[in-house]
Amino acid sequence: MTVHLVDNKPAEAEVTSAPSSSTVLNSVQNSDQNPAPTSVPDLARNDDFTRNGDLPRKDDRCPPDWVIGESLRFAYDTFLSNKVRFMLTALGMMIGTASLVLVVTIGMTGKQYILDQIQGIGANLIYASYAGAGHRITAVALDELTVDDLAAVREQVPSVVAASPFVTLNDRISVGNGKEQDISILGVFPEYVKVRNLVLLEGRFFDTEDYQRRDKVGVITEKLAVKLFENPVSAVGQVIKLNGLPFTVIGVFKERVETFGQSEVEDNTMAIPYSVSRFFLPSNAVRQIYFSVASPDEVTTATAQIKRVLQLRHRPESVYNVENLTQLVSLAEKTANILTVVLLLVAAVVLLVSGIGIMNIMLATVSARIREIGIRKAVGATSREIRLQFLSEAILISLSGGVLGIAIGLAIPFSVRFLTAYRIPISGLSAIIAIVVCSLVGILFGTLPAIRAAQLDPVESLRYE
Repeated sequence: MTVHLVDNKPAEAEVTSAPSSSTVLNSVQNSDQNPAPTSVPDLARNDDFTRNGDLPRKDDRCPPDWVIGESLRFAYDTFLSNKVRFMLTALGMMIGTASLVLVVTIGMTGKQYILDQIQGIGANLIYASYAGAGHRITAVALDELTVDDLAAVREQVPSVVAASPFVTLNDRISVGNGKEQDISILGVFPEYVKVRNLVLLEGRFFDTEDYQRRDKVGVITEKLAVKLFENPVSAVGQVIKLNGLPFTVIGVFKERVETFGQSEVEDNTMAIPYSVSRFFLPSNAVRQIYFSVASPDEVTTATAQIKRVLQLRHRPESVYNVENLTQLVSLAEKTANILTVVLLLVAAVVLLVSGIGIMNIMLATVSARIREIGIRKAVGATSREIRLQFLSEAILISLSGGVLGIAIGLAIPFSVRFLTAYRIPISGLSAIIAIVVCSLVGILFGTLPAIRAAQLDPVESLRYE
C-alpha cells in the first residue's frame, strides 16, 4: 500500500494499489511507441533549434571565460593531433614575421650607417665661401673671404668652437726614376684636423707652435704616403720639396669618410700651415672657411649668425654661401625611411600569403571535421562556441609561427652584435608590432572558416560521410 499526503495534512490520505512490473514495462513501451505530443511552450523553447540548428539551452549557461579556456584547450589538442599540418601552415607566418622584424632592423641599420657617414664628415660642420658680386653690372674687385672674417665670426658667434680656412696650391714633386707627381697643397689652421674630423694614421698634425713659427712641416694623405714611401710608417720624417723648399712630413692622415675626391682632400694632398702657405699666395684671400659648433642643435642658428656677420663685413651686393649638412641629414633620413617602408610592404605581402594559407588549411579542416561539428552541436554546443573554437585554432597557428619568427628575427642581429664589432640597432617595438600583426592575421583569415563551421546544420553534419 502507498500513502500519499496532500498539502501536508495528516488528516487526509489516499490509498492506491501498487502497480505490477508488467504494467510498468507496458507503459514504458507504450510511451516509446507513442510519445506525448509537444506542448506549445515547448515548441517556443525549441524555436532556436529550428532556426540555428542548436539544441535548446538552459538559462544557466557557462561563463564566457570558461568557454574561451575550453576552446583554447581544444585548439591545443587539435594542434597536437595534427602537428605536421599546423607546423607547415605556421611556417609561412614564421617567415613573414621574421621578415618584418629583420626589415625594421635593416632599415634602422641603413639609417644609422648613413648618419654615421655624415657624422664622419662633420654633423656640426658649417662652411662659408664667396659666391660673387650678385647682379652688379659694373666691374668691381673681388670681395673674397679672409682670415679676418674668421676672427670676426669667432668673436661674435659664441657657439663656434673651432674654425679653419683653406687655400689650395699645386706643384709637381719628384718621385724617383726621373718621374714627377702632381700634388695638391692645402694651407690650413691647426684646428683643421678637428673641424674636418680627420684620422691620423701615423705621426701628428702640426700644432699652434708650428703655425706661429712658420715651420716647414706638413702631413700627407695615406695614398700619397704609399705611393711615395710604400707605407705610412716610412713616410714620417721624410722630406718633400715644394717650390724648392724642403718640408718635413710629420704625419699621415685620411678622411674619416671616403668622399671619392669630392672634397678639397684628394688622393695626392699635403696639408701645411696657412702661415707658411702665405709665402706662395698673392693676397690674403681664402677659398673657404670651415666652422665647427659645439652641438648639432646649434647648427641652424649658428649658420644664420655667421652669414649675418659676413654680410655686415662686406659690400651689400656681395653674395656668400653659408651652408651646413642639415639638409643632407634630412635627405638621408627620408631615404632610409622610404627604403624601410618598401621592405615592410614586401614583408606584408609575405604575411598576406601566410594568412591565405591559414584560411585554406582551416577551410580544409572544417570539411574534414563536419561529423565532429555535428556531434558537438548535438550535445549542446552553440554556434558561438563553434566559431570560437575554430577562431582559436587559427589564432594559435598564427601566434605560434609569429613567436618563432620574432625569435629568429631578433636572434640574427643579436648574434651579429655578439660575434662581431658591429653595433646593429635592435627595435623592441618591431617585436610588439609583429605580435599584433600575427593576432590580426589569425583573426581576419580565421573568421571565414569559423563562420562556415558554425553555420553547418547538425542533422546534415551527422549524416556526412
